[in-house]
Amino acid sequence: MSQKRSYEDDRTHSDEGESDTELPEQGSVDDLHGEKIAKNKIVRPKLFKDAKNHSQRLIVVLERANLEIVKVGTNFELLNCDDHMNQIRKYKKDPAFCRPDITHQCLLMLFDSPLNRAGLLQVYIHTMQNVLIEINPATRFPRTFKRWANLMVQLLHKLHIRAASGSERLLKVIKNPITSHLPVGCRKVGTSFQSKNLIKCSELVPDDKKPFVVVIGAMAHGQVDADYVEETVSFSQYPLSAALACTKIVSAFEESWGVH
Repeated sequence: MSQKRSYEDDRTHSDEGESDTELPEQGSVDDLHGEKIAKNKIVRPKLFKDAKNHSQRLIVVLERANLEIVKVGTNFELLNCDDHMNQIRKYKKDPAFCRPDITHQCLLMLFDSPLNRAGLLQVYIHTMQNVLIEINPATRFPRTFKRWANLMVQLLHKLHIRAASGSERLLKVIKNPITSHLPVGCRKVGTSFQSKNLIKCSELVPDDKKPFVVVIGAMAHGQVDADYVEETVSFSQYPLSAALACTKIVSAFEESWGVH
C-alpha cells in the first residue's frame, strides 16, 4: 500500500484528535493513523500531466466557482454568505455568488467516487476571479467546510499545496486558458437546465476511449457561458444542484465503463 500523505497545513496535526469515520487515503488531511485497509480497496489514481495525454477519462471543469478571499481583522478567510454578510453588503456583492460550499460539495462527491479511484477522472476548478486550479487525483479533501475553506485560502495565497510527506503537489494554480490543459480534439459539453437539448447522462459517454470534458457551473444559479464549450445539454426536467449534477454524470460513466 502506498505511503499515506497529508497536506502541509498547520491544522493537520492540531485536528488529529477529531473523530472521522472516513478511511485514510493518499493526500488526505483526515487520515486516521494506524487504521488498516485491505490493499485492494485503494487504487492510486493516475495524474494526467499534459494536454497531449489522450488516455480514457472524464474531465470535469467546475466553472464560476465562488472562491474569494476576504480579510477579517488580521485573518484571511474564504468569503461566504454565512459568515461575512457585513463584507458582502459593504462591497455590494450578491450573496448567491458567495457560495464556496457548492464547490466543496462537488469536490467531495467527485473525489470519493469509484471513477476517481479507478484513475478515470480529472478535475479542474475555474473561479469567478479567473483563477484556474488543477487537482491531483490522489487528493483527499477535508470533510468539513471550515477546514476545507482554510485549505483554499492557503492555496490562493501560496498558489500550491504540497503533500506533507513529499514534494508532490496536490493542488496548484495554473495558467489560463483552460483549453491549453485539455486534450486536443476532445469533445467539450456544457450543462444547463435552460438548454432545450434534454438527454440522458448515458448518452454523453463516448463510444471510443477518448477523453471527454463536461463543464458544470459551481454556483447557486445562472448559466455558465464558456466559450470553449461546443454544445450545451440538459439531463433533467428539473433544476439540479451542482453536486447532484456531478453525481449523475459520474454514475453514468461508471456504469458504462464498468467501474463499480
